[in-house]
Amino acid sequence: MATTDVIMPQLGFDMEEGTIQRWLKQEGDHVERGEALAEVETEKVTLQVESYSTGTLTKIIKGEGETVPVGEKIGEIDEE
Repeated sequence: MATTDVIMPQLGFDMEEGTIQRWLKQEGDHVERGEALAEVETEKVTLQVESYSTGTLTKIIKGEGETVPVGEKIGEIDEE
């Protein structure tokens, strides 16, 4: 079974970090490709981080309220 990293995406041209406002899925939840995993707030907007694969969200690495640099791992999905 392959594991996919969930990373903090660059949601804007000059975005350097984002704050995880809320996880919409919890560890152990099934997720579909394109499904929203978390809400992230930047200096300008709040957007959703989507899953790049179908599987199970096995690990949440960064919690709600944490500010995370672009490209840093925030979770893991075990692919089906």
